[in-house]
Amino acid sequence: MSLPPSGPAGPRRGHSPQARGFCWVMLAFFLFSVCDMITKQVSTGYHPAQVAWARQAGLFVGTVALLSMGGWSVLRSRRPGLQFLRGATAVVSTVSFAAALRYLPLADATAVTFVAPLLITALAAVLLKERVSPMRWAAVGVGLAGTLIMLRPGAGVAHPAMLLVLLCAATYALRHILSRILTGTDPLRTTIAWSSLVTTLSLSAALSLVGTIPDSLHDVLMFLGIAVTAACAELALIRGFALAQAATLAPAQYTLMVWSVLWGVLIFDQFPDFWTLGGAAIIIASGAYSVWQEARER
Repeated sequence: MSLPPSGPAGPRRGHSPQARGFCWVMLAFFLFSVCDMITKQVSTGYHPAQVAWARQAGLFVGTVALLSMGGWSVLRSRRPGLQFLRGATAVVSTVSFAAALRYLPLADATAVTFVAPLLITALAAVLLKERVSPMRWAAVGVGLAGTLIMLRPGAGVAHPAMLLVLLCAATYALRHILSRILTGTDPLRTTIAWSSLVTTLSLSAALSLVGTIPDSLHDVLMFLGIAVTAACAELALIRGFALAQAATLAPAQYTLMVWSVLWGVLIFDQFPDFWTLGGAAIIIASGAYSVWQEARER
């Protein structure tokens, strides 16, 4: 049977780079949520440094690939001290979050980390001398109020491990500021390589002291799952930010809270209470407003 003659092909309409970038970042935060879910499952039986090492192992494989393609020149940095400091903040944030997940519901821990964008705003004003409008400072204040609602100091209900999550958020914010500084001196691949090497070597040293051999094939596969999902999430995130502007992509990070609640209910039989959901809503709303206001001011 012969086919009918085809007409002239019309212009091909694909998705815009902004839309594709948003999809990549949505995928990244889904993978991060899976990584966090697996991390919580293994955190009760293994030292946080060992769990954090697994999270960095996948990125280290990518760094080895970078070194094989570009040689050791990829590590050539004009600010090696800052690169090392940035890697150190990654170690602290990863280990502290893994330690917190041993004691806290996944949704509670995730919600507190959303204070990080507000801390970034404050640190940018102090360390980078960026102009922060009164409205953005107000958003920082409201977000911190949301954090206090979640923690409820004085009520005796907040677990001390919440302080580990705050440490994670603070060091993540500092790492973001250092990334901004290094953008002006070093290429992105240099920063990624330094971060991976510093974290992997530091955590490997800790692993030699506190690490234990996984008890079963199941645990081995869990650690492998942490490494693979973390690496794929980072690659998806980098791809997304290469396609679209940060202000466009910022809302995607809040899907992490949705996934965390879902995993908490389905896997751990933990549902966040009113205070957690209310405080998280305030933190997320203030953080989203701060990002929107920053983009508007620029």
